[in-house]
Amino acid sequence: MSSLSTPTLALPAPPTLAHLLADWLPAFGQVGWKTETGSTNADLLARARERPEGKPWLLGAHLQTQGRGRVGRSWKSPPGAALMVSFAFDVHLLAADLPALSPLTGLAACESLRALIGDDRAGSLTVKWPNDLQWGQAKLAGLLVESVRNQSGLIAGHTIVVGIGLNLRDADLLTQNLGRPVADWSQIGAPAEVGVAEIVRALANGFHKALLDVQRDGFGAFVQRYAQVDALAGQPVNVIDQGRILQQGIAQGLDAQGRLLLRTDSGVQPIIVGEVSIRPQS
Repeated sequence: MSSLSTPTLALPAPPTLAHLLADWLPAFGQVGWKTETGSTNADLLARARERPEGKPWLLGAHLQTQGRGRVGRSWKSPPGAALMVSFAFDVHLLAADLPALSPLTGLAACESLRALIGDDRAGSLTVKWPNDLQWGQAKLAGLLVESVRNQSGLIAGHTIVVGIGLNLRDADLLTQNLGRPVADWSQIGAPAEVGVAEIVRALANGFHKALLDVQRDGFGAFVQRYAQVDALAGQPVNVIDQGRILQQGIAQGLDAQGRLLLRTDSGVQPIIVGEVSIRPQS
């Protein structure tokens, strides 16, 4: 891993950030940034239930008081310590295809951020299935993908909301408090001109393109790309549910449905998003 460092990024004032991103992202019908909210994902889901037209949308916040991670875990970060932003898109996929959007968005986020940090360091940024971003062996960002069926208006299909929380600082403190490796953006060594707005723009465009492409081509078209960022490939992992090890095996990449393939003593088993946690074997 590179020893270079990046100055800690400051979050611009919410109106400044919203205006800049609105100029940079003309395809987005609504762009907003709040000083504080409960959850940007929840805000966009509520908006979609009331009036689904006009997407894509973008909503960020300097502070989320009711942030959520996977499987309902609560999540909160002090103001300025993390970049917290959500994006809403319309998609036309079968409900059975929606779980593949978790690894898809992890891939899109990883590729978008790799393009910002430079080829010499990009390989240190990977995805731990389904969509945690890792810098080396440490967690840099988490993503949460949620959906709601569009029930009214002109838009059919589903609203997909993609929320990301990316650590900007305090990695050492988080590592100590959580008892596991945590990374932040200041450790990456990204070019000085890459600020918060540039990161959000890259993520917005990356998610938007990936979701358009998957509706046309299916997740199978992304399997080889995912293999280029896969943090687990070839690694022994545990499949854990509520603290109990259900399976052990060697990660073998993903299938065309976005499921993790695990080589076990009884053969290759697909693991479904949302049911379990994946951890390296100790």
